[in-house]
Amino acid sequence: MIPLPLSDVARLAAAEPAGVADLSAQITSVEVDSRRAGPGTLFVALSGERTDGHDHAPTAVEAGAVAVLSARPLDGLPCLVAPDPLEGLQALAAGSFSVEQPWTVGITGSSGKTSTKDLLASVLRGLLGDEQVLAPQGSFNNELGLPLTLLRRTERTEAAVLEYSARGTGHIAFLCGLARPHVAVELNVGSAHLGEFGSPEGIAKAKGELVEAVAGPDPVVVLNADDARVAAMRERAPSGARVVTYGAAAAADVRIEDLELDEDGRPRFVLATSSGSVPVHLQLRGEHSASNAAAAAAVVLGGRPGTDLQQLAALLGNAAPASRWRMEVVERPDGVTVVNDAYNANPDSMRAALKTLAVLSRGKTRRTWAVLGHMAELGDSEREAHMDLGRFVVRLDVSRLVVVGPDAGGIHAGAVLEGSWGEESAHVDDVEEAVRLLRAELWPGDVVLVKGSRSAGLERVADALLAEPAPGTRSSG
Repeated sequence: MIPLPLSDVARLAAAEPAGVADLSAQITSVEVDSRRAGPGTLFVALSGERTDGHDHAPTAVEAGAVAVLSARPLDGLPCLVAPDPLEGLQALAAGSFSVEQPWTVGITGSSGKTSTKDLLASVLRGLLGDEQVLAPQGSFNNELGLPLTLLRRTERTEAAVLEYSARGTGHIAFLCGLARPHVAVELNVGSAHLGEFGSPEGIAKAKGELVEAVAGPDPVVVLNADDARVAAMRERAPSGARVVTYGAAAAADVRIEDLELDEDGRPRFVLATSSGSVPVHLQLRGEHSASNAAAAAAVVLGGRPGTDLQQLAALLGNAAPASRWRMEVVERPDGVTVVNDAYNANPDSMRAALKTLAVLSRGKTRRTWAVLGHMAELGDSEREAHMDLGRFVVRLDVSRLVVVGPDAGGIHAGAVLEGSWGEESAHVDDVEEAVRLLRAELWPGDVVLVKGSRSAGLERVADALLAEPAPGTRSSG
């Protein structure tokens, strides 16, 4: 981060010093986990359901933390006391980031935010340099993750690629109050968190808050032309903002043409623009990765006019997966391939992953296994969405289905009703039972997709399968 004296931290966070001997002491990092504290750290004491950060403040100070941003004075510890430490953290992040704010890209959507963020950050690092681009670690995209990301900015940061998540109306507007984007990217309006928003229209209303917040001397709005609800957000763009569209639609400014997947599930396509066309071959897996790449290209071409198309295509093609548990593909020594896409799941991302699984066995004799957990936060539509997914598995001709956990039973029911399946589909109680079944029945050469909502914890299935036998070398995609 850009070093700040405690006096500036106190002012920006609206906090009162208590027990601080030297307000000129410099803060060089901000942490909410005392185990990560060290010399120069400001430790933010947050209170949660399971733990209270105030209890861990002594550990942070012993490790070298300069001060604690706390809700109350702590005996013997240097503190900056704010009514709400989280609000103090947010104000600190917003105030420091707004000073000579770097070129900022905000990304939102029901799915694909993190993958698109990783892809765009990789491209921009190729154009600007590694240290010039700020991007969140993993999915730091909420009221805590975003300010922590903003505070990682350094004197060398020229561009920031940020995610904006929402679980209700007003959430993205609040996050934009911390960092208003110069470029707003809308990926899709799907069914993720449908239970919280109530309807796709409610999701679109909330996601469109990012479009309304775009600002700066040359604001740009990037919209997915293949999603009608996203395309309609053009009407919400502020006056003077340029709108750039992307997708397979013929009218898109940045078009995906001649899309196909190679035998490893990697997209090949032509990226077509008004200034020319260029072939692109991604390392990333799945058809949806082509849409994410086109979104990244639209940001670069809209925000940095004159970028060479050949260079852009090369940077897109060189981008490797950066965040864990998102289409991680590993082949074991016995030839079993494990596809770990267990970070999260909704109906759209489930279908995209299953299509990629089908491609990985195309023209081969290898069997495909779909190990699926429940899709959370779908509200009243959850049961039918799970049954639809089970039917989709059958239609893709997946060899075997393993449904994990009581909340995912609708996937098994849908598959059985669609295909009159017997042994082809199994419904097990937990991860441990799934692992036992797979270890007993996998054959060399099989391909196993593991995917479910974060709360399902299905990454443990992938970890167990790769632990015995010893895992092979991670693939490039």
